[in-house]
Amino acid sequence: MIIVGINAYHADSSAAIFVDGKMIAATEEERFTRVKHWAGFPKQAVAFCLQEAGVSWEQVNYFAIGRDPKAKFLKKLLFLARQPFGSLAVIKERLANSKKAATIQKELSVLSGLPEAFFAGKVQQVEHHRSHIASAFFASPFNEAACLSIDGSGDFSTTMIGVGRGNQFEVLDSVDFPHSLGIFYTAFTQLLGFPHYGDEYKVMGMAPYGKPVYTDKVSEVLQCTSDGLFRLNLRYFRSATQGIISYGDNNVPVVAAMYSNLMIEKFGPPRQQGEALTQYHKDLAASVQRYAEQVIFHVLEHLHKKTGLTNVCIAGGVAQNSVANGKITRNTSFKNVYIPSAGHDAGIAMGAALYVQHQLLKAPRQPAIMSAYTGSCFSNEAIKLFLQKEGVQYREYDDAALFDIVTDCLVSGGVAGWFNGRAEFGPRALGGRSIIADPRRADAKDILNLKVKRRESFRPFAPSVLKEYVAEFFELDEEVPFMEKVFPIKKEKQALIPAVTHVDGTGRLQSVDKNISPRYYALIDRFRQKTGIPILLNTSFNENEPIVNTPQEALNCFLRTNMDMLVLENILITR
Repeated sequence: MIIVGINAYHADSSAAIFVDGKMIAATEEERFTRVKHWAGFPKQAVAFCLQEAGVSWEQVNYFAIGRDPKAKFLKKLLFLARQPFGSLAVIKERLANSKKAATIQKELSVLSGLPEAFFAGKVQQVEHHRSHIASAFFASPFNEAACLSIDGSGDFSTTMIGVGRGNQFEVLDSVDFPHSLGIFYTAFTQLLGFPHYGDEYKVMGMAPYGKPVYTDKVSEVLQCTSDGLFRLNLRYFRSATQGIISYGDNNVPVVAAMYSNLMIEKFGPPRQQGEALTQYHKDLAASVQRYAEQVIFHVLEHLHKKTGLTNVCIAGGVAQNSVANGKITRNTSFKNVYIPSAGHDAGIAMGAALYVQHQLLKAPRQPAIMSAYTGSCFSNEAIKLFLQKEGVQYREYDDAALFDIVTDCLVSGGVAGWFNGRAEFGPRALGGRSIIADPRRADAKDILNLKVKRRESFRPFAPSVLKEYVAEFFELDEEVPFMEKVFPIKKEKQALIPAVTHVDGTGRLQSVDKNISPRYYALIDRFRQKTGIPILLNTSFNENEPIVNTPQEALNCFLRTNMDMLVLENILITR
């Protein structure tokens, strides 16, 4: 059985492929187009997946599309009927986008060269939030779990709760558009001066610099309800029919301003580009983050009472809020949390395929997906051939010598680009496509921002920590394979690793497992042997672009920045 999952005509378009139950490859289209959050049809990602699995178009049994234009269709019509002053242009744009999703067979025919009729019966459309839930529950290690999908919106839902058992899950309830925790967070993100799609993580990163003194005021914008869900106070938002997210001919998602004049009146004018961040902005960010966490815990605690379970699986854009994720086991009755590496919309490709595999075909569950390494991969031979063509000087080392040289560089204050094994699926660099540095250096953040990243000073860098040492450095000892949670760092350890300790004493960690990331684990362990610290500072290998996907992109990034060395598998390039 071969199933290709696809997220198309939606931000973070992607593809994944399962062969006889196992995920062979998964990747985002942005890795190929080099355009962040690219939202067209992921033709290069689909081609990559087929190539990695070694199968032809004819061999694929199902194409699972993580979108169903027919979902809640009557509710959509009723919503539009109640909005007589909505933008006709916006409605036309949404209908055109829905029409694209409904003509997948034609798209597949054009790409494959096969007749459109060949794909009849092979295309399965899976509702957005059901795809999210499937990406979390069916990939998790739990036989039974409560399930939550929560984001901006998709297929006219913004939140869906359910319960999974074995190879099936049941939807218990959902929240209809426009009532959305994602929209709530995005509106404040825009008000704080971050207007681009996906900027919400900047508010999360800025929040620790403020105090949540406006939480009560913020709570007027979104109210928790007695059924364990929530509703927006729509007076604080522009009419949804005036447009939320649009996709132009370049397939780049553009987010319309979501806040109304009332929000400006109550919370102040939007911060303009180049305008300094004041303490008010930081306090507002802290308040928005704090209240968003309270809403998440409200939904989860209700879900726990409804299911009686202590395992929970979470996906959707809001599931990327790693600060909230790290507090779940301390603020709800859930004891175990699984969030996939691509909890955001790219994970819909994986989830749609898993939904077809288990929910529809009732195939047995497979081992949990604990590795995010499903993307591009290059051999030493291919890398050397590329560098020779480019006329770039390099040296090749065995692992032991290479790890020694790289860790010496880091100990001396250097910064290294680390291109190793398969690229990660999802927004986090996990030692496949990473930039690494010494976490003990108080000046490492400044060095990285000066040499490479050139980003806001309040944004933290992450610690990759050997799995066995998590309890020694962090107040919680949980597996965090995908850098999906933020934990408090023990007070007596914070001074040892200042470069990865955020202003509030926390760190967004990755627990590195020897069996999942053997070379990255060995590199960190070599650093531990030299310094006594089983941690490396890790940030994504990019510079205001999607994470590098090929040796060419890694070399380009290295050459236009001031990294000290570039490691491509066993190949080392220095300045």
